[in-house]
Amino acid sequence: MRICLILIALVGILAGTLFGETIAVDPRIPPYQKVSGISGNASSIGSDTMNNLMALWLEGFRKYYPNVRIQIEGKGSSTAPPALIEGAAQFGPMSRPMKSTEVDKFEERFGYAPTALRTSLDALAVWVNKDNPIAGLSLPQVDAIFSKTRRGGYPVEITRWGQLGLTGDFANAPISLYGRNSASGTYGFFKDEALSKGDYRDEVKEQPGSAAVVQAVTEDRYGIGYSGIGYRTSGVRPVPLAAGEGQPFREATLDNVLSGAYPLGRFLYLYINKAPNQALDPLIREFCRFVLSREGQEIVVKDGYMPLPYEVVTEELARLGAN
Repeated sequence: MRICLILIALVGILAGTLFGETIAVDPRIPPYQKVSGISGNASSIGSDTMNNLMALWLEGFRKYYPNVRIQIEGKGSSTAPPALIEGAAQFGPMSRPMKSTEVDKFEERFGYAPTALRTSLDALAVWVNKDNPIAGLSLPQVDAIFSKTRRGGYPVEITRWGQLGLTGDFANAPISLYGRNSASGTYGFFKDEALSKGDYRDEVKEQPGSAAVVQAVTEDRYGIGYSGIGYRTSGVRPVPLAAGEGQPFREATLDNVLSGAYPLGRFLYLYINKAPNQALDPLIREFCRFVLSREGQEIVVKDGYMPLPYEVVTEELARLGAN
């Protein structure tokens, strides 16, 4: 599901820069206000993409509440729904929305749907090695590289860099493919949006996490892979993308994600079990409030992702019952 947002001007520089782009945390987002009596243990099970984010949010949260302990496990978004249903986790970070079948199973257990909080924005990046000179790719080309079904409509499969106009040692070099496994929300999002729900090629080398994808492309001059933008290192480069053939390539910037010009923008979610008309457990409520605070959104930028607009934060706080 692509992001469709009205472009919102973010003013006031509070969090520095992200890969050369100035990133602003909206100054209308209020700072976190500590409350009394928060302690205890909880568990977070879900997205690998959000694993570092969850750890950094917990680090910031424990500055206010040192007696809080939250165990974090990030093996993939598909592990979040069963963990929430079984009560093994109180937080379910996901890099994609829950599927209808996952929501149905939750509702069968509890009689109501899980609560999904949008926590941040991500540009799912298509990575190439830092030495790769390619100027950009269209989504149909990305599909023809990664998919054997080519539902994006590109006329031929793309297996060599020379087919994309590269010369020199790249001209005849085969394209090495790196991706995630099916437990990953990033795998599912990329399949839906970049491959038009087509099938991955058998040659895609599945990696255990986003960091492993980036490392593989760093070490493979002719490699290509995908992950959330927060995993960027100096060894890789995000390829500008176009939604269709002949359309302009767009960088993975905040403005382009907000406007929808970058075709692989998405929200990152935190799912919780919130019964209707009942107060949340204080620890869960306050952790979510912290994520949606100014400090929490500054952590988003620190980890290489993109902060929410004030309007989205307000909507999520209302959903939480905490504004």
